[in-house]
Order: sequence, then C-alpha cells, then structure tokens
Amino acid sequence: MPFSALTPHGSGLIPPVMRVAAILLAAGTGSRYAATSGSDTPKQYVLLAGLPVIRHAAEALMPHVTCLQPVGHPDSLRDALDGLETLPPVAGGETRQASVRAGLEALDELPEDQKPDLVLVHDGARPYVTATVIQNVISALSEHPGAIPAVPVADTLKREENGVIAGTVSRDHLFRAQTPQGFRFGLFRDLHRSASSQSATDDAKLLEDAGFSVALVRGDEDNIKLTYEDDLVRLERLIGPTLLPRVGLGYDVHAFEEGRPLILCGITVPHTKGLAGHSDADVGIHALCDAIYGALAEGDIGRHFPPSQNEWKDADSARFLVHAGQRIRERGGMLINADLTLICERPKIGPHAEAMRQRLADLLQVDIGRISVKATTSERLGFTGREEGIACTAAVSVLVP
Repeated sequence: MPFSALTPHGSGLIPPVMRVAAILLAAGTGSRYAATSGSDTPKQYVLLAGLPVIRHAAEALMPHVTCLQPVGHPDSLRDALDGLETLPPVAGGETRQASVRAGLEALDELPEDQKPDLVLVHDGARPYVTATVIQNVISALSEHPGAIPAVPVADTLKREENGVIAGTVSRDHLFRAQTPQGFRFGLFRDLHRSASSQSATDDAKLLEDAGFSVALVRGDEDNIKLTYEDDLVRLERLIGPTLLPRVGLGYDVHAFEEGRPLILCGITVPHTKGLAGHSDADVGIHALCDAIYGALAEGDIGRHFPPSQNEWKDADSARFLVHAGQRIRERGGMLINADLTLICERPKIGPHAEAMRQRLADLLQVDIGRISVKATTSERLGFTGREEGIACTAAVSVLVP
C-alpha cells in the first residue's frame, strides 16, 4: 500500500516542541558525474543558477531545522556556504555511513540544551527539495523512529544476464528512496556507534536491521540527485529563473611585433613574434570577451578595461575573461557554448587547441565540452595572409533571465 508506514516498534509520541538538526553530506567524489561531464569539480560544488549545488540544498533545509551540520571537505564547504548560519563543517569519512557518523558525533558534542531531538540526513547533491517533502519526514517521526521520502517505481524493471533480459521484476511495493531521511537522534546515534559494518549506503538500513519501523512518506519526482550531466540541465530548469537565449559575436585583430611572447587563448605559443597591444594582446580572449559582453548587452572589452588606463598595460587577458564569466553568473545566467576561430597562416593552432580549450574552460568555470577552438587561414590574402598579424572571431550562446 503506497506510503503506509511500517508497524510502530515500541516508540511513543515525540513532544510537540522539538529541536531538529540536519546533516548535510558533501563527502562524495561524484565519479559518475565526472565521467559524463568531464568536470573535475565535485558535483555538490558545481554551479547551479549561479550558486553551488550544495548551497541550494542548505537553503532548502534551513527554514525547517534549528541547526545544520555540514560534513565533507571543510574548506570547500566554508566557501560554498559562506554567509549561511551553519555549524562548523566537519570532515567526512571513507564511506557514507562514516560521514553520517561524523555528523552525529559533532551534533552530540553540542551543549545538552542544544542537542537535537530529531536529525535529518540529506545529500548535498539533491538541491531541489521542497518544504512539503521535508515536513512530511519530520511529521512522520511523531509515530515512527525513522522516516524516508520515496516515490513508487513506475518503469518496468528487467533483470539482466550477459547482456540480455533474464526476467521481469514486479514493481509491486517497490519505491525509490530519497533524502532527507529523518530519525530520532539518540536512537540513530546509538545504532551508528554499535554498527558492525560501515557499508550501509542508505541511512534507514540501520533501523531496518535493528527491527525498528521506518515510515515511507511521499517524496517528489523532482527531488533528484545530481548524478549525470543531464541531471544538471533538469535542475537548472527547476531552480533557475526563466532563461532566454542570447547570442554574442566578437572580433579582434592584432599585428605581430618583435620581442613579445605570443599569447593565444591563455596559452603561450612558440613563435618568432608576439602580438602588439596595450595588454598581452591575446586576440582569442579579447574576441571571446567581446562576444560575451555583446550577448549581455554590456558593451565591449574596452568599456570594462579601457586601453587608456595604465592599470591594464601588459595585463594578463585572463583577468578580462574571468570578469566576463563573472558577469554571466552575476546576471543569473549560464554560458551554453563558445566557438572561436583563429585566423592566421602561422603558427599552427592545431597542436595547441586542446590546451586552449581547457584554459578557456577553466577561466570561465565551465566544462571543456562547451568550448571550441579552431583555426583557418585566409589563403594568403589580406594582412593575415601576409603574416602581418592574427585575427579571431568568436560566437557565444548564453542563457540569462
């Protein structure tokens, strides 16, 4: 029967006034997300609508709890949750169960009048959790020592052997577990301390094995855990404002000059000459910045970094691109893709293209798959054909409110 609780196992009602704590888990490495996205950033810290994924999760929980205990890499958590009133982050363990235990022990060190009666355990990679789901879990703890949100399995399930179907699994009474999962604090802490194994991937498993009832409450199909790159697109639709597509075009050209290094797309390229300019004359980054500013209707690179100002003399153009990327995020938008074409006879761009893509992606804080760098010649025509300089065109797509 959907969302019926298991039979209570010797537990009375919880007092009406309760202290509720939440443990926010961020210790995982997110290997599946990394494999599909190519990003080295742990999934809980990936930007979603301009903020780290885990920050959305924290902000969803905080109105419903008296304290929030983050668990993971302390420095990363402090940066991601800066400005939020949380308990000091504690380091996670080798397993999920060990990380939950670390959070419980930190909560147990609070003064007696601040220790929680109930504790919620939530995945930092689940940023879209509604107040209804959270309250469903808390309310169920008045009758059960544990409760989890869940959604019924709707798809037909197949069992596989050697790449072919070996059988069909009945969907009856099957649910997909979500978080936050909630528990009576003292009982949950004691079960963790007495656990003989650290391999539980689901918090409710400890109560199940000990014979305590765990209620199933209605979850939400949108309470998804960021696992694959496609999940981020869905979460952006749920959390972000209505975004409109914009396109920006950029073009820049610089003449060759003796005695200067050749900097293209943030990479030093071996060549007999560099490019002349007020800054480091990175024609690729300059064109890309102009494209981004154009898409945002914020002028061009000269408006933000006037060549008349000595501050920008011989400046690293990476600073300009970092600023352009920040403007996208500050506007609540996101970069969809950027496509650059360098126009020159020499040097050859192909051997350096991947390094250029990675450098631009790092500066813009996006996956490398969103950046394209290619080159062409002008068939010996014009100033580029005469090897007097290099030109670059750039096109970007962004989504902004």
